[in-house]
This record gives sequence, structure tokens and C-alpha cells, in this order.
Amino acid sequence: MRKILVIHGPNLNLLGKREPGIYGNVTLQQINSALKKIAQKRKVSLVIKQSNHEGKIVDLIGKMKNKYHALLINPAAYTHTSVAIRDALAASGVLTVEVHLSNIYAREEFRQKSLISPVVKGTIMGFGLKSYLLGLEALIDLLSMST
Repeated sequence: MRKILVIHGPNLNLLGKREPGIYGNVTLQQINSALKKIAQKRKVSLVIKQSNHEGKIVDLIGKMKNKYHALLINPAAYTHTSVAIRDALAASGVLTVEVHLSNIYAREEFRQKSLISPVVKGTIMGFGLKSYLLGLEALIDLLSMST
């Protein structure tokens, strides 16, 4: 069975309460539940983590080779600032899709640059919860093409 790691970045544990005009009313628990339903239907295994700490995210990425077949990541604010996460992703060699609830290009100027996008297979953003679901479906499809 294919194993996919999901990493939610900083402050995503506050979804549902935090800036609903930008992020909607969906909670992290609802996102995780929807991802698990797809995983079960598509017969893949998911491991889901959330961290507000850059170093922990870097450690998770560094330990995923030979343990996971793919990564779905929402680096949140670290998208725009973390060279460490970018470098860990580039070094990992693991198929990765980046997702965002909001469209970063429609946000503040400092959020309109992703350090992550150049080192991942693709990025899906701006569709709220659907960004995650599309990202997971894309990863599963890409994994099935590689077998």
C-alpha cells in the first residue's frame, strides 16, 4: 500500500477560527477527515502531521525517504520564508505537491512568492478545502502512473 505523508504548517491548527474571510470556516479536523476518506477510497495510507515549528517540519521531511511514497504539504507562512524547508524538500527526492487554501498571488505582496513551488511537482491553491483534495488526488494519480 502506498504511504503518503501530509504536513500542515504553522497556524493551520487555528483554521475555522482564524481569518475566515481568507481561509474559510473549514477546520483542520474537517480537512483531515476529507483527506482520509479519499485515501480510504483510493487505497492509500495517510500519515498526517501539523507543526508550528520549522525545525520539526524539516525533520519530518528529512525522515520520509524510504518511509513514504509522496508528500502533500501546506507550508503556510513558511512558504514565503523557509529556505530550510525548501532545501529539505529538494534533498528528499520524494514526490511532493504543495497546497494552499488561499491564492497566494491574490494576497499581500510578501505572500506572492513561494520558495517551495520550484522544488515540488506542482502547486494547487485558492480553492479552500478543495486544494487539499485535488492535491491528494494528483499525488495518488502520479503514484499510480509510476508503477
